[in-house]
Amino acid sequence: MIRLFNVYFPGRMLLLAATEATLIALAQLAAMYAWFGSDTEIALVYDHGAIKTAIPLLVCMLCMYYYDLYDSILLCNEREVVVRLVQVLGTVCVVSALTYYAFPGLQLARGPFVMSIVLGGLLLTIWRKLFYSLNRSELLLQRVALVGCNSLVHDLPAEVAKRPELGFTVLGYLGAPENGRPLEDPRCLGGLDDLHSVVKRERLDRLIVALSDRRDSLPIWCLLDLKARGVKVLDGAEVYEAITGKVHLDSLCPSWFLFSDGFAVSSPMLLYKRLSSLVLSIAGLMLAAPLMVLIAIAIRLDSKGPAIFRQKRVGLDGKLFTLFKFRSMVMNADAGGAVRPAEQEDRRITRVGRFIRRCRLDELPQLFNILRGDMYFIGPRPFTPNLEESFARTIPFYAQRGRIKPGATGWAQVHRGYCVSVEDNAEKLAYDLFYIRHMSVGLDCLILFQTVKILLLGRGAR
Repeated sequence: MIRLFNVYFPGRMLLLAATEATLIALAQLAAMYAWFGSDTEIALVYDHGAIKTAIPLLVCMLCMYYYDLYDSILLCNEREVVVRLVQVLGTVCVVSALTYYAFPGLQLARGPFVMSIVLGGLLLTIWRKLFYSLNRSELLLQRVALVGCNSLVHDLPAEVAKRPELGFTVLGYLGAPENGRPLEDPRCLGGLDDLHSVVKRERLDRLIVALSDRRDSLPIWCLLDLKARGVKVLDGAEVYEAITGKVHLDSLCPSWFLFSDGFAVSSPMLLYKRLSSLVLSIAGLMLAAPLMVLIAIAIRLDSKGPAIFRQKRVGLDGKLFTLFKFRSMVMNADAGGAVRPAEQEDRRITRVGRFIRRCRLDELPQLFNILRGDMYFIGPRPFTPNLEESFARTIPFYAQRGRIKPGATGWAQVHRGYCVSVEDNAEKLAYDLFYIRHMSVGLDCLILFQTVKILLLGRGAR
């Protein structure tokens, strides 16, 4: 795992992206040589050919990201990968054509462009098939076992199994089940006293410590000896965070908040959060003002009632503020005072409301909340007081997410869609706590990048 923007990325996935960018660049260079011959250097240097070829390369890599070609779910689906590669190449042609129409000076000659698309598509398809085979090879897998038997022993192997690009195979755990409750997954390799023999027998490369109480039960000297012999010893909760991008709620305790890094937001970070939110909200209002006027008119023409919906939400340290949104439901949709989350095919949603919710345009008035300081641009999602109280009673450590101002988008919002149940919001809390702990400029930039993808693809709306 490689850490970028305070988030861990699988090394194999970064290698895949880097090699594919290289293959696309080589395909473009080969097409230039095939078309221009000995004049290729002149075309690249004096005719700004390097810049002209860089644009399709950048567009292609962005399209591959937006078509989920670096997503764990698609990595092992060869047929779907080929289909999406064809979609990527088609999208690159359309986007490049629009770019060349708007900026004729950036236009690449038609011959090299077509040749590079064909050659690049062929190289990418071959490389993906080869990468798929290499990624599945047992010779290249890291052999892993867990030391201990808390809830991580069940959750961590399940998360690893979803992500073949990690290059791990979890063989099992060592130690007796805690609290006398046997866990179904995975198989027990032996007791803690058998650590040395199990490592040798199973040829383990890594040991992940998953003990709740380490004061008396952790075989510290044995682990130190194994580490000196080249076996990597890792903390289970940290590995879970690195793999999933969220904290493991079942492993949390008050001392974790007290002694772990993060959860103490510095004054420079607070200043950055306010200034960046201010700049983004002003820029957003300037760009979206004409569209917001049109949406307001459409809402008034479509149904009775005001265009702007106002609702009390919980902000920093439990303080209430009035959230602004475009009204997407009929008036008095929550008669009786009980706020009900939106459902699939909800009859309360108006015709215009259905469209603006799908495109997330109903969220635009929140820019005024950000401007006046109720919210940051990026942060946890704000809830109504009754939902906040309900979640705080049922979800441990839920109140910790209120340590920073809520946001219009955030780490939890880009990873989880519309949440209704307590279980959904518990998982969202796991992402929120990860964000609060690792909050940084780089992480905010990554969230903005992923938010654009979600808005363009219309995901997670209801």
